[in-house]
Parts: sequence; structure tokens; C-alpha cells
Amino acid sequence: MANQPVQTVNTFADKGKVYGALLLALAAIAGFYLLGKQGVLVQWLVLVVGLAVAVVLYLLSESGKELVALFRDSWRELKKVVWPSRKEAIQLTLYVFGFVVLMALMLWITDKTLEWVLYDLILGWRK
Repeated sequence: MANQPVQTVNTFADKGKVYGALLLALAAIAGFYLLGKQGVLVQWLVLVVGLAVAVVLYLLSESGKELVALFRDSWRELKKVVWPSRKEAIQLTLYVFGFVVLMALMLWITDKTLEWVLYDLILGWRK
């Protein structure tokens, strides 16, 4: 029971941050389209600033902090991976290609054999 996951309680303020970030992102996208007559620079400025503020607001929420922690843990685990050398990667790739060619050949031979048995021997359609 020592490894039980800890559940956090989402408070009203935390949910407000998430919904606020969502509404701010939607407002930034709507502003981008509604400010078409103001010029391209204003459109992009409203979109980029609005989305940036929405992201910051989301990252300040509890679920945003959990997302950042997940990315940190994922990056830490990725650093632990032992990647194959170039020679090993090429060898494994060639093994896979060879296996695919052999399987394709085996399936083609099986298909032609069944075709010969069914159409020529049993049904006699090809004479």
C-alpha cells in the first residue's frame, strides 16, 4: 500500500484557471479572425500573445504542473535509454527487410499453390 497514487483535489480556483486558459485561447483565435481589417501584424500579435497567456495560465494550474512533471519524468527516462549503434541499427533493419521479403515470397508461393489446387485440379477451370 506504499505505492498508492496520491489524488489531488481540484479546487474551484484551479478549475477556473483551466477554463480561463481555454476561454482565453478561444478568444485569441476568435480575435485573430475578427481583427482581419486591422492588419496581419495585429492579427498575429493578438493570436500569439493570447495563446501565450493561455499557456502560462494553464501551466499555473494543478493539471498544468502535473503535465510539466510528466514531461520532466519522460525526459529523464529518455536519457536512460541505451540506443543501438549505427552498425546495430543497420543490421536490424536489414534483418527486418529480409524477413519481410521471405514472408512475401512464402505468401506468394502459398497463394499460387492454392490457386493451382483449387482452379486447375478441383474445379478444372483452366484448361
